[in-house]
Amino acid sequence: MQARVVVAYHSGYGHTAKQAEAVAAGAGKVEDTTVQLVSLAELNDELWQTLGEADAIVFGSPTYMGGSSAVFRTFVEATSQVWGDNMRWKNKIAAGFTNSGNMSGDKLHTLTDIALFAAQHGMIWVGLAEYGGWNTSTGSTEDLNRLGSWLGAMSQSNNDQSPEVTPSASDLRTAEALGRRVAEITHIQLRGRAATELEPAAL
Repeated sequence: MQARVVVAYHSGYGHTAKQAEAVAAGAGKVEDTTVQLVSLAELNDELWQTLGEADAIVFGSPTYMGGSSAVFRTFVEATSQVWGDNMRWKNKIAAGFTNSGNMSGDKLHTLTDIALFAAQHGMIWVGLAEYGGWNTSTGSTEDLNRLGSWLGAMSQSNNDQSPEVTPSASDLRTAEALGRRVAEITHIQLRGRAATELEPAAL
């Protein structure tokens, strides 16, 4: 059974795009999974069709001034038509990721915002299931989930470095772990639906 995972994101300077690519790479490592990266910079019919056909959508936005970007918020508000049309994304799998220049940068607020957005659409949220790293005297910035986030994947990018340098390898591995888990949970859900003869997520 093929699972369709879409990574839908906005990236202002390329750092969040790099994180999105890592999420997609992780999902793609799960057998029988089709993964598609889509930018939210332009809202068009092709985008809405791609999202509608997905079994899982992983949403990503940079954290600017303690919240998601204006471009991402424009997308969120535009989905009111999807929500109003019998909640067409109901029961799709959802997850989220974000990047900021500061180590904290209030990234949790962005992930909470994305999770609430997904909940309003009736989607099923999947978090990051990795122990927090970099929290002991023997830990390091190379630890998986070094920023200690479980609602979604976080990454940090130095403001004076390009996407060729940052986010760090550990943050990208963390994003990859989220993508892989989303794909695995999506397959479990699809098989469960098939076994119980429930209706699929609305398209």
